[in-house]
Amino acid sequence: MKLTHNRAVVLMVAVAFMWSTAGVVSRHLDAARSFEVTFWRALFTAVSLLFILPLMRGRTVFADIRHAGRAFWISGVCWSVMFTAYMVALTMTSVANVLMTMSLGPLMTALIARMFIGHRIALRTWVAIAVAGFGIAYMYAPQIAGGELLGSLVALCVPIAGATNWTVTQNAHAQGHDVDLVPAVFVGAVISALVTLPLAYPFAATAHDLGLLAYLGVFQLAIPCVLSVLCARVLLAPELSLLALLEVLFGILLVWLGAGEAPGTTVWVGGTLVLGALVANELLGWKQRSQTP
Repeated sequence: MKLTHNRAVVLMVAVAFMWSTAGVVSRHLDAARSFEVTFWRALFTAVSLLFILPLMRGRTVFADIRHAGRAFWISGVCWSVMFTAYMVALTMTSVANVLMTMSLGPLMTALIARMFIGHRIALRTWVAIAVAGFGIAYMYAPQIAGGELLGSLVALCVPIAGATNWTVTQNAHAQGHDVDLVPAVFVGAVISALVTLPLAYPFAATAHDLGLLAYLGVFQLAIPCVLSVLCARVLLAPELSLLALLEVLFGILLVWLGAGEAPGTTVWVGGTLVLGALVANELLGWKQRSQTP
């Protein structure tokens, strides 16, 4: 079945919803914490991709990984940082804090791409970066006063790693070397599992926990990552960015309704500035490109 534009939009909304379930699910774990949560999620992701990848790329996919270039392995490391930092941050601070911090990804990408591969940043994006920066500062100020900043700083590793990943893969594409992102996700999951394994001892996860972590590995991470790559072949970058932001809204709503974790006033105000800046930047950019003959 061919993926039309409308189907890609609906599928990307479903992807954003699946991504958004990590917060509420993590709040219902019995005993697993921090690095153990990260280890099991990464392990289940890697195992599921062992079956998914050959169906998508053929039986030679794992042999091809061994001969992949430097950009591919850098991408894999970036994915591992994103997977690890995301789950560890969820165990250290509120879901809203983590998601709002992660939403800085597009603006962080613009900055890193400007610094390392010379991408020009439009004035509207500079304004968006300034507004979003103010929003994040507003969110973080009470945490600094209360000594609770560490979790948000860990979450900040996610957009930084994501921006680095995008910059590396785009630079490789410009040089004629495309990076296959789905196998890179597999490599990232393997690295994350290996790095967090010694830190996960002693294991405390119950059977209930393992069931939830298996869900996170397969349905919150592996499958939606694969589907997002398919959507990226049909949707324009601004469309993809805007639809991906639904993860933030879905995630905050789910953890509020499903775990009673209501976001504070500073998160609402700061988060509104961040999301507003992102949406305005993407929509203005989209409008300008559509008017260019």
